[in-house]
Amino acid sequence: MTGPDAEQRFRDLHRATFADLLRFVERRIPVDEAEDVVSTVFLTAWRRFGEVPEDARPWLFAVARRTMANRTRGWLRRRALDVRLDAAEPRHEPDSAPGTAARIDLQRAWRELKAADREVLALVAFDGLTSDQAASVLGVRRSTFAMRLGRARQRLQAALNPEATPTTVKEQESWTTA
Repeated sequence: MTGPDAEQRFRDLHRATFADLLRFVERRIPVDEAEDVVSTVFLTAWRRFGEVPEDARPWLFAVARRTMANRTRGWLRRRALDVRLDAAEPRHEPDSAPGTAARIDLQRAWRELKAADREVLALVAFDGLTSDQAASVLGVRRSTFAMRLGRARQRLQAALNPEATPTTVKEQESWTTA
């Protein structure tokens, strides 16, 4: 599909989705690489413009996700060739500020989550997608996405509340699956 009409529709699509797509990518990879990924996504969209659905945002996010995964696999292959692992463990100095032990550390909890849990939560919380749209991005049914989202929320809550006993977390998981 080419011509002035298709070009204008593509420009409108780009204008409407560029900022959201860039934010989506910047949260997942280094900022200096984000624009390259977004450019690749829009190149793919132009080449496959006839396949872009009416609600293009989830489709573009899914293309971005696959593009980032391809880049990550390439980076890991290159890194495996030339990086030596440092045998020494990293040094951590304890934080002696008052109240440190009681402070909720969302960043720590976020890092403790599996990548799949972070992805599900980010699609809804950061990218503002509906459950239907997020399910489309991940290529799963809405019910599957809803289940993953519920479990990811529970895991984040458990990571934020280390006082919760493992039994309590397991009980909570059984409530959602029952």
